[in-house]
Amino acid sequence: MSSFAPLHVQVENSFQHHFSRKPLVVSSPGRVNLIGEHTDYNDGFVLPAAIDKAAYIAISPSGSTHGKWISLDFSEFVTIDFQNITINSVGWANYILGVVDQAQKLGKPIPAFDCVVVGDVPIGSGMSSSAALESAVIFALNELYDLGLSRWKMALLAQRAENEFIGVKCGIMDMFASLHGKVNHVIRLDCRDLSFEYFPIELGDYKIVLFDTGVKHSLADSAYNTRRSECETGLRFFQKHYNPNFKALRDVPIAMVQANRSRLPKEVYDRCLYVTEEIQRTLAACEDLKNGDLAAFGLKMYATHEGLRHLYQVSCPELDFLADATRDESSVLGARMMGGGFGGCTINIVHQDAIEGLNERLAKAYQEAMGHKLGMYMVVTGDGAKVQA
Repeated sequence: MSSFAPLHVQVENSFQHHFSRKPLVVSSPGRVNLIGEHTDYNDGFVLPAAIDKAAYIAISPSGSTHGKWISLDFSEFVTIDFQNITINSVGWANYILGVVDQAQKLGKPIPAFDCVVVGDVPIGSGMSSSAALESAVIFALNELYDLGLSRWKMALLAQRAENEFIGVKCGIMDMFASLHGKVNHVIRLDCRDLSFEYFPIELGDYKIVLFDTGVKHSLADSAYNTRRSECETGLRFFQKHYNPNFKALRDVPIAMVQANRSRLPKEVYDRCLYVTEEIQRTLAACEDLKNGDLAAFGLKMYATHEGLRHLYQVSCPELDFLADATRDESSVLGARMMGGGFGGCTINIVHQDAIEGLNERLAKAYQEAMGHKLGMYMVVTGDGAKVQA
C-alpha cells in the first residue's frame, strides 16, 4: 500500500488487507473559527468553516461481539468487547468508544464493527482533530446501521461523547462545523438555539494560513473556568440591576456594560465588555462577507485579538508576537489568536503570493524572539462529513 495514495484510499486498502472485505469509507473535516471566540458559552455566535484536512474511517460490521480497530497514524490496534464499553488505555480509541456509548444511550443498539482510522488534521493544532474523528464515527454508524439521525443530532451526540465519555467540557462548534461544513462558506452558528446560516467567503487571491506557536501553556484549563465564572458574575449583576430575564451576556447591550464600569470589578467589566463587543463584531463580520469586503473582515480579526489580549486576557507572548508581526505586512488582511488561548495557532488571511516569504521572515524572527520553531498550515474551506465514493 503506497503512503502517497489519498487517505481515503489508504484507509480502504488497509481495511481490505486486514479484514478481506469491502468497507464503508467516511471522512469528516477539521475546522477553523474565523471570528467569534469565547462567545459560545455566553449564548453568542461563532463563525467556523470546515477545512480540507479530515479524519477518515473505513468500517464494516464484524459479525461477532468484538471489533478490531486500527489506527494508521499511531500504528496501533485494539480489540473492543461491545458488551463492555468502557474507557480504554489506548487514547485514540476512546473517541470512537464515546460515540458508541452515546448512541447506545440514545437507544440505538450498535452491533460490533471493525474499523481502520487515519487523518491529516494536525493533533494539538486547534483544528479539532478529535471532533473530526467523533463526527466521522457517528456519520459512519448512521450510514452503516441506518440510525436515522440528522446532522444536527449527530453533532449533539458527538459533543456528548466528548463531554461525558472523554470528560472534556467543550462546546458544540467543532462537531457542528465538521458535520455541516460547506466549501467556500462559513457557518454562523447561534450558540443559543443552534440555528445556523451559511455566509460566502470569497478569498480570491488570499488564503487562510495558520501559524503554530508550538506552545501550550498550562494556564489554559484553569483560565477557561475562571473566565466562565467571571462572565456568570457579570450576568448576575445585570440580571439583578436591570433585567432578571437576561439569559446570557448576549442579551446585555454594550452601552449597558460601559455604563457600569465603576460598579463592576475590573476583571468582570473587562470580560463582559469583550464578550458583548465580540458578539456584535461577529455579526458585523458576516455583513463584511456578504459585501465581499475582506479588508474590513480582517480588521475585525485584529480587533478580536486585541480584545482577547487585553480584555479577556487569554493570549500569551508567543501569540501576541505573531499577531503583531503581521501588522505592517501589506499582504496580510487580518490575524488573531484562534481557540481557547495560551498557545496554539494564529489564523491569518494572507495574499497567496506572499505566503512563502512571510513564513520565512516570521519563522526566523519567532525563533530568535521566542526560542520556538514556527509551524505553518495552509487550509481551504471544505464540505462536511460525507461518504467517500
